[in-house]
Amino acid sequence: MRSAERHQVIVERLRVVDRVSVQELVEATEASDMTVRRDLDFLAAQGVLKRVHGGAVSSMPSGLEPPHSLRAQAAVAAKQAIARAAVEHLRDGETIVLDSGTTALETAKLLRDRTMTVMPLSLHVAHELADAPRIRLLMPGGEARKGELSLVGPLTVASLRALRFDAAVLSPCAFSLDAGLTAFDLGDAEVKQEAMNVATRTIVLADGAKWDRAALAYVCPADRPDLIITDDSAPEDQRIMLTQRGVLVEVAP
Repeated sequence: MRSAERHQVIVERLRVVDRVSVQELVEATEASDMTVRRDLDFLAAQGVLKRVHGGAVSSMPSGLEPPHSLRAQAAVAAKQAIARAAVEHLRDGETIVLDSGTTALETAKLLRDRTMTVMPLSLHVAHELADAPRIRLLMPGGEARKGELSLVGPLTVASLRALRFDAAVLSPCAFSLDAGLTAFDLGDAEVKQEAMNVATRTIVLADGAKWDRAALAYVCPADRPDLIITDDSAPEDQRIMLTQRGVLVEVAP
């Protein structure tokens, strides 16, 4: 098991229990005692957990999102597959508003050689596309959130309201049939809502780890997007229910 996969196992475990021991993580990851201890030290340095004797406890309140650096290591293959599927739905010459988030960043990497107008909603995505030869990059105003570097606030919302886009490509923090699309940050949720309002169609990128979860800030109902692209770890029964509600659900190969 790779380090990113072990880190994800530890984080997921701490979401359901208050404390984990080194021994149970050794059994869950099939890694050595020393390797697990190094993983815990790394995650402690990221602020995800706190080391205690024989294990760790979570230091991430439910209303806070895991650090961008940690999320960037999680489900990388699934996110890349979803990004490849997403760009197939974007045509040269279109105007795109591209969300913040690690899956959106993977999508940006695949747009570098395309001919499009793109407004990025994060500095991570903007940096990826800054020197793309045929991308016309429109930068919104706004405040860059620390660490996440997503753009939020009234200047970002005003920038979006001044324009119209062919597609909004969004990467929510969490997704469920009952709670809909949600985000950890109130400003981020507002920006996502406005992006949908000014786009002809909405494409949502949500790997299976985001399904059946809810974060603090409501974005929209589950059946609001035109297309949801996920991977085969997303619950099949929920995919079927969304299809019945009129949403196109695509499973990335």
